[in-house]
Amino acid sequence: MNDLPVRATADGTLLVVRVQPRARRNAVAGIHAGALKVCVSAPAEGGKANEALVRLLAELLEVAPGRLLIRHGATSRQKTVLIEGLSPNQVTERIRSRLPRSDS
Repeated sequence: MNDLPVRATADGTLLVVRVQPRARRNAVAGIHAGALKVCVSAPAEGGKANEALVRLLAELLEVAPGRLLIRHGATSRQKTVLIEGLSPNQVTERIRSRLPRSDS
């Protein structure tokens, strides 16, 4: 599996995410094409998919939703999310512990 797409900034950690709206369920699907693939059941209309993404990542990372900010790509499937208060190592550990396991 590829490395998790995270990097440190002065404000926190940036995470590159690829969102699939209108999925069957909310879930992290793994790392694909240099981004964390996240499926959300909400449609990509009126910011609903972005809200679902923030809620899912907040739960996954065990932080308040207010500590996450979509820094780039609010209207795109590929987004850069700022996570305030966590280091890249903390983000990586928390996500890796919840990623689907591959037995390859």
